[in-house]
Amino acid sequence: MAEINRRSFLTFAGLGAIGAVGLGARPWGLQYAGAAPLPTGTTLEAVAMPLGSSGYRKLGAGPGWPTVVRTELAEAKTGREDRRTALASFVQITDVHIIDAQSPMRFEFVDSFNGSAHRPQETMAAQGLTALVRQINAIASGPHTQRRFDAVVTTGDNTDNKEFAELDWFLTAMNGGTITPNTGAPDRYEGVQDSDVDMYWNPGSSVQDKYKQAGFPEIPGLLDAAIAPFTSPGLNTPWYCVFGNHDDTPIGTLPNGIPLLERMYTGSLKFMEPGSPEQVASVSSAAVSGNAELVLAALSSFTKPPRKVTPDLARSPFTKREFVAEHLKPENTGPGPVGHGFTPDAGETGIAYYSFEIAPGVVGIGMDSTNPVGLAEGSLGEAQLQWIEETLIAGSSRYYDTDGSPVSRQGTDTWFVLFSHHTSSMDALLPDPANPSERRVPGSEVVDLLHRFPNVLAWVNGHTHRNKVRPREGATPEQSFWEINTASHIDFPQLGRIIEVTDNVDGTVSLFTTLFEADSPYSVDYTDLSPVGLASLYREFAFNDASPSSTRSGTAEDQNVELVLASGR
Repeated sequence: MAEINRRSFLTFAGLGAIGAVGLGARPWGLQYAGAAPLPTGTTLEAVAMPLGSSGYRKLGAGPGWPTVVRTELAEAKTGREDRRTALASFVQITDVHIIDAQSPMRFEFVDSFNGSAHRPQETMAAQGLTALVRQINAIASGPHTQRRFDAVVTTGDNTDNKEFAELDWFLTAMNGGTITPNTGAPDRYEGVQDSDVDMYWNPGSSVQDKYKQAGFPEIPGLLDAAIAPFTSPGLNTPWYCVFGNHDDTPIGTLPNGIPLLERMYTGSLKFMEPGSPEQVASVSSAAVSGNAELVLAALSSFTKPPRKVTPDLARSPFTKREFVAEHLKPENTGPGPVGHGFTPDAGETGIAYYSFEIAPGVVGIGMDSTNPVGLAEGSLGEAQLQWIEETLIAGSSRYYDTDGSPVSRQGTDTWFVLFSHHTSSMDALLPDPANPSERRVPGSEVVDLLHRFPNVLAWVNGHTHRNKVRPREGATPEQSFWEINTASHIDFPQLGRIIEVTDNVDGTVSLFTTLFEADSPYSVDYTDLSPVGLASLYREFAFNDASPSSTRSGTAEDQNVELVLASGR
């Protein structure tokens, strides 16, 4: 089959850039931006859509998504298109989940209880991220302002299971270089996808597993191609890193520091096939509880023996300090900055939150929302909350006290955008074992803090694997901000988000958010096992996963939007 891409689709359909932007239904009560952006490479131009109505489906190019103007927090004033000036342009990617799919410290067999335990596309995560990097480089600037990207921010779950191997592949994809996404035996794949076990997709085998029964193809050589070396160009734009729960704890859920679990990473036994559904349920229940001892007890009750695999020290788990220290190494600087946001001493202190200049007058705050207890949900430590407050005060000539009274001070005003992995709904408040006396802070308290500062524009986050944009209305219009949540790049629809900040010179600010897909064809022949072909199949297999969620794309109000705010200036 010939490759189908955005450009060939638009040519075939007879649509130019403006025509593509104009497609789509108009939601009730919403307006559309009047100025035509430059849509190339974004979902303004085209979006992956399934070909056919049921069963396993290939993908093709569908109509682009329009830009919706959201005015819940401020009026969109006439003529702003001609007045506005660009203040910043940056990219968010999130939840890329670079996976060592052969690791003994993975429990794919609980997939029936947790749909993210095994994904048919997971062996191609590194190729998928590299295609996303290529697309960011190709787009290069915001479609609405044409301002070149000031920064790229990745908001956590950069790795799937906190392995040094995964971290190396992630850093190389972002900075440029050769990636060999393989652990264990150097000449073969040793994970669940060549096990002939029915619950997994076995692409190189004729066994009729549950995925093939659902229409997944048989593709000899796919796994060999997926673990072969390939090259990433690396980003052309400085990038910053935020820490996520999958970067912090085993499988993003279990507590750190359990010796038997730590040894499983570099061991030679991989549990693949439980003896009964009850055995699967016992492991799943134990993992959800975060109780490592229960997980180990459940594994020991398996009646089918684990598979013998090649041990590999590259699978060793890293600590938060080691994660930060790897970013600080000179060889991992790439397009900069040194440390990718983490301060020079963060490898020693373990403090994974920081501030940075996105553009002149616009400051980013990278938060660490992971909970050290080992739960998937997050919270902040009180010291971090206090530091955020101090940072916001330092960039505000006026703000509101805790009782709602206005405060004025000498100083220059700075716009703020906050980044975290978890959303404002985070509420995992168990104390940090290393600092049990420190109070943990829920997301609702962070929202209350941000409402006190008119200079806060947005809180940008991930974790949910869904697109969702929420207005966070304050006591006055200038105390409001937007919460922007973006879908992952491991699960379909596999999107990144461009965010452009503009001053409308009329007492309002606009944040334009535009989603984009990776630089890979919508469809390729199954004989195309090149890195680009694998990145295309990565998207196709994700769409056809056994447990897809149609809500991850969000509605038009969560996709390409202009978010208007009162600036108070």
